Amino acid sequence: MGLNFPVAPRTVLLCDYDMGGFRPPEMVKKRPAVVIMGRLPHRDNLHTVVPLSGTEADPRVRYHCRLAFDQPLPAPFAQQVWWAKADMVATVAMSRLDLFRTERDQFGKRKYLSGLKVTEAQFQQILEALRYALGLVN
Repeated sequence: MGLNFPVAPRTVLLCDYDMGGFRPPEMVKKRPAVVIMGRLPHRDNLHTVVPLSGTEADPRVRYHCRLAFDQPLPAPFAQQVWWAKADMVATVAMSRLDLFRTERDQFGKRKYLSGLKVTEAQFQQILEALRYALGLVN
């Protein structure tokens, strides 16, 4: 369905790269992503995100960074360790972004995980990886 409200940087969401427009070797499936920049003036329906991958990255690659969460993300992304792929940063429409869905409440209404964020230290790691990915450091 997609978000209809802006979210803050550091928020972990689902990004549906499979909606069209992306082609391999770009990201092409639904995966977790960290919001780098949310709403800006005159840019209401866009967010800049860095995707997360469950595949271990080469530690020599400076534009990927390891993130460990206190608990696993909700299924089907149920693992605690992820790698931010800063070389795949993208500005995407909010219609591609959604909160993680959890179990339903006692009335059958869908519940969402809305407070999932990376720590400030993890966010700084992602930003440093992004600087490498964009060639802003030597």
